[in-house]
Amino acid sequence: MELTGAQSLIKSLEQQGVEVVFGLPGGAILPVYDPIIDSSIRHILVRHEQGAGHAAEGYAQATGRPGVAIVTSGPGATNVVTPLANAYMDSTPLVVVTGQVARSAIGSDAFQEVDITGITAGVTKHNWLVTDAADIPRVVAEAFHVATTGRPGPVLIDFPKDVANATTTWHEPGPIDLPGYSPPSSPDPAAIAAAADLLLAAERPVLYVGGGVLKAEASAALAELVELTGAPVVTTLMARGAFPDSDPRCLGMPGMHGNYTAVTAVQRSDVLVALGSRFDDRVTGKVDAFAPGAKVVHVDVDRAEIGKVRRPDVAVVADCRAAIEALVAVIRGRSGADAADPRRIAPWIALLDEWRQRFPLVYDAARDVPAGGSSLDGGPALKPQFVIEQLRDATPDDTVLVSGVGQHQMWATQFWAFDHPRTWVNSGGLGTMGFAVPAAIGAKVGRPDRTVWAVDGDGCFQMTAQELVTASAERIPVKIAILNNAYLGMVRQWQHMFYEERYSEVYLSPDLPDYVMWAEAMGCVGLRVTSPEEVRPAIDKANAIDDRPVVIDFRTDSMEQVYPMVPSGASNDDIVVHPSQQGLPR
Repeated sequence: MELTGAQSLIKSLEQQGVEVVFGLPGGAILPVYDPIIDSSIRHILVRHEQGAGHAAEGYAQATGRPGVAIVTSGPGATNVVTPLANAYMDSTPLVVVTGQVARSAIGSDAFQEVDITGITAGVTKHNWLVTDAADIPRVVAEAFHVATTGRPGPVLIDFPKDVANATTTWHEPGPIDLPGYSPPSSPDPAAIAAAADLLLAAERPVLYVGGGVLKAEASAALAELVELTGAPVVTTLMARGAFPDSDPRCLGMPGMHGNYTAVTAVQRSDVLVALGSRFDDRVTGKVDAFAPGAKVVHVDVDRAEIGKVRRPDVAVVADCRAAIEALVAVIRGRSGADAADPRRIAPWIALLDEWRQRFPLVYDAARDVPAGGSSLDGGPALKPQFVIEQLRDATPDDTVLVSGVGQHQMWATQFWAFDHPRTWVNSGGLGTMGFAVPAAIGAKVGRPDRTVWAVDGDGCFQMTAQELVTASAERIPVKIAILNNAYLGMVRQWQHMFYEERYSEVYLSPDLPDYVMWAEAMGCVGLRVTSPEEVRPAIDKANAIDDRPVVIDFRTDSMEQVYPMVPSGASNDDIVVHPSQQGLPR
């Protein structure tokens, strides 16, 4: 079968099961856009290439399937670098196709030429420059294989225009053969047995669950391990929902803005079982002071993560689900004194419960301030945590919650209840402002059966809000809650705590832009909320609208801080709790 290179690319994407791509055409990629017209693949036209990448990330995080973006060369390609870096940090499977100038022009500084394979070498698992149209089926198959196996991540295919126009004979790709690329398969039985020995002997165990559990679809296996051992669980920012918050053995999120019990449980543990987590600096704080008395079991599919930050006592290089299932099987096979005994950890569970009662997540009640004061509009200052709680209580428990980056992200993960996998979509490792709106669009496209809310800050929203035009045009009914505190809130908090309240370049006007008018101009329903009693009716109204996007401008208290907080570079033992709890015994 004779096809053009462009037709071969689209056919190859169809054969990989691709149902939707996010993209924006331009000169170098133009040949690829012609066969899209006749394809079964749905193309969603974004308004900026960064939006295409983040939407593909949202799709991938919400579904577990690889997200796909297609952009043109030059600035189109460089605009998608941030999503690639974001996906690389968060191990999100992404396949990005970039247009490129004709092969004869490569290296000549031709119009809209950039060395995108060179630029993205450090933020992709691998990338390919296609130089022969006959290679297209093989390259596409390899790209999806690399993106989705082992530790998932982004890949890039650079596609010269003359290769897209060339004629080629279609053929099925053969078996994948990538010398040097061999993701681990089954875990080492000796390592699993050693891990079981440590876990069963522990008096203060903690399961430190990272995003790798979600990537491996290992939530059911994790639940079985917890049921078997009774060990308490902490879920990192990238693992929220991997184990249900409603389970009493779930302690919540550890780390810089984790709750006191989760942070301190890790610190006081005698056995720490790290499952698909990478000992990120936001979790460890000062590394030398992190969990100082714990023996560490580290399970990770990426061998490079083992010993990178914390040297483990037992290392298991394997897919998390395979490792957890093997660990469960070994523990189930034990008998007598070697079996799991809940009495061994009963004092530990009692201590954790005591901490939970003494140091719950709290925030101050709304306070009355005059117009022109620290509240944006005068009257009761609307608390952002209250908004999150009302959103949580007014939506189905399988709602997909998407966030931007900053204070609102931390309040969202603290005050929401995540009881299902893949219901929390956010930017973790790279901390990319502007992630929420396009990622929410991608999540809704991937899960049209779910309610999708994005919690965004006013600073984040202004970076990528143009993608709501995409949502309106494509009838993708996402819902956006802007926690508008008129500041770059997290930066302001650091300036408040560490820079003697010298607020340099962080103030954003609460009224410029007018978010309601902006939303309406983009084809959305725009609402504004300025007082606590208006919150629930506005959310209910937004939930009732299902034919277009909704944006709510929540005017929140500009003085509110995120607590708890571990100062950067400090030990987790130095966690700063809410002022009302600072005199309590620890």
